Amino acid sequence: MKTDIILAGVGGQGILSIAAIVGAAAIEKGLSLKQAETHGMSQRGGAVVSHLRIADYPVASDLIPLAGADIILSVEPMESLRYLPYLTKEGWLVTNSTVYDNIPDYPEFSAIEHEIRKLPHAVLLDAESIAKELGNPRGSNMVMLGATSPFLPFTGEEIEKAIASIFRRKGEDVVNLNIMAYHAGRAVSDQLVASKA
Repeated sequence: MKTDIILAGVGGQGILSIAAIVGAAAIEKGLSLKQAETHGMSQRGGAVVSHLRIADYPVASDLIPLAGADIILSVEPMESLRYLPYLTKEGWLVTNSTVYDNIPDYPEFSAIEHEIRKLPHAVLLDAESIAKELGNPRGSNMVMLGATSPFLPFTGEEIEKAIASIFRRKGEDVVNLNIMAYHAGRAVSDQLVASKA
C-alpha cells in the first residue's frame, strides 16, 4: 500500500494542520511516513505545499515525483492547478472553490473551474461556506480533509482520533467542531462518488 499526497494552498489556510492529522493517523496505524514542506511568505498569503508519502513499507524519498501523486488536496483553487502535473492519471484532485486573490493578475474563477472540471476525478467544494454554516469559520481546512478522506488509507474513526489528538490541547469544543467540519466535507465527496457509481 502506498499513498502519495500533495497538500497545497496559501499561508494561514491550515495546510500544516491537515498534514499533522494525516501524519498522526499514519503513525497510529503503524505506517511509514515521509513529509516535505515548503513555506512561502505565509503572512502575505505566500504559497505553501506539503508532500506526504505514506506506505506500509519504508519510504525512501520525501518528495513526490511528477505524475506520482495519488491525491492533491488544495485549499485554494489556483494552487490546485499549479500541482496538476504531479497527479497520476487515476488520482483525485480535491479543491476548495474559495479564491484567495493574492496576486494582481489572478485569473477568472470560471477559467480555473473549467480546468478542474476536465479532470476525471475531481471534487470542487465551497469549504468556507460549509465551515461558516457549522459555526466554525476557521474549520474550512477540516472540511477539506473530510472531502479528501474517502481517498485516504484510513477509516473515519482513525481520522477522528487523529483530529482529537492534534486539537486536544485546545479543548473538547474545538475538537468537536473540527470533527463536525470533517464529517460535512466527507458527506460532499460521499455524495459525489455515489452519484458517479
